[in-house]
Amino acid sequence: MLERGKAIVWNEQTRRLRLPWRLVLWLALLVVLSILVTTAVGVLASRSIESVLALFTPGRPGDQTLIAARNLVFVSGQLVVMVGSVYLAGRFLDRRWFRDFGLRFDRDWWVDLGFGLGLGAVLMTGVFVVELLAGWITVRELFFIARADFAFWPWFAWGFVTFAAVGVYEELLFRGYLIANIAEGLTWFERVRGSAAVGLATLFTSVVFGVAHAGNPNATLASTVGIMLAALTLAAGYVLTGELAIPIGLHTTWNFFQGTVYGFPVSGTNNGVSLVAIEQSGRRLLTGGEFGPEAGLIGIVATGIGLGLTVLWVNWREGAVQFDPSLTSPELRHR
Repeated sequence: MLERGKAIVWNEQTRRLRLPWRLVLWLALLVVLSILVTTAVGVLASRSIESVLALFTPGRPGDQTLIAARNLVFVSGQLVVMVGSVYLAGRFLDRRWFRDFGLRFDRDWWVDLGFGLGLGAVLMTGVFVVELLAGWITVRELFFIARADFAFWPWFAWGFVTFAAVGVYEELLFRGYLIANIAEGLTWFERVRGSAAVGLATLFTSVVFGVAHAGNPNATLASTVGIMLAALTLAAGYVLTGELAIPIGLHTTWNFFQGTVYGFPVSGTNNGVSLVAIEQSGRRLLTGGEFGPEAGLIGIVATGIGLGLTVLWVNWREGAVQFDPSLTSPELRHR
């Protein structure tokens, strides 16, 4: 009885905790890091930022500079929390190499990243063109910025930096870390092996990704379903290659072109800076309304096209389409 109880908690073969307990400890680590980094950001976001900037700029830093610095500290804090939690949990709980969460950075990785970046830009440009030709949006202004005292180009560039950071840490978290661990953990069950384990892990994490966005402004049931379907497209690039290059690229430019270029809401939010200012008039069922294209049929079609193009790309690059075997059979660190 004691041995059976131990087997539920401890995997003797790999000499580590089983998946559910590792995930609980990872979540605890995530909370601790969030508290520590949020506290540090709170300190830096006060007058200390102004003091630091004063070392590099003559006189008092301008308001735009201060706001940009605070935003940089905030996004950097999020990046540290997410990436740090995955690195520490991967090393000490999962006994995985960090590169095996999809970040190998070889030549093929960068080529796939370029494909992902191009794919996101093309898909969102297609959404914009279709809505414009259908009369669902009207272009009201170019080089739009909500607050007149802000300079356009620095904040336009800042939009890309922000969405790139979000693309990195959300893909590392939801695809790289969770899919890999859950897929491997499911192989504990005799009837769940290989493709079935990866498929179930992908479905589960896509639901989690959709629910995680359910609290966003203007979220609806349709938007949650749309985000889940988008997560499946993002996951395809990972589970078929074992690398995060395609999903990071796709995630980054999809959001960047959606919000900062074409002026659509991004998951229910709008930062007031875009190359094009638009007025939405089409039916919400089609366009997604105030949440953004993911909540509408046009977004679902775009993500479906993205999924198909990702599969075609992987087939052309690899010569076959199959789940990466390292997801269920990782090379673990030695003690």
